[in-house]
Amino acid sequence: MAKRILITDDALFMRVTLKNILTQNGFEVCGEASNGVEAVKLYSELKPDLVTMDITMPEMDGLEALKQIRSSDPNAVIVMCTAMGQKNMVVEAIQSGAKDFIVKPFQPDRVLEAVNKLLAA
Repeated sequence: MAKRILITDDALFMRVTLKNILTQNGFEVCGEASNGVEAVKLYSELKPDLVTMDITMPEMDGLEALKQIRSSDPNAVIVMCTAMGQKNMVVEAIQSGAKDFIVKPFQPDRVLEAVNKLLAA
């Protein structure tokens, strides 16, 4: 059974890039969200095995969405997606329960390393 992943990013290009990397490697992308509000809603509906979460988004940023998802499901597996230079936000995300982070532009090997490591457990 393929592991189910929810992709969250306000940039369509980034969602498509991640989706391609993941689906070509046997994962099922069960949903896509363009902001934190959508991510929180879809997480409760879809119960994915893992969420990729952009940090900087409109309406609700990735940090707030991370906190809301983790408060409703402490076992949620969330990987933050960050642009270079967001070190402080990454630190806060990890302290808030994010399991890992990947840096944009996405390197397929790094994305798969993070996802495989977290879903192998």
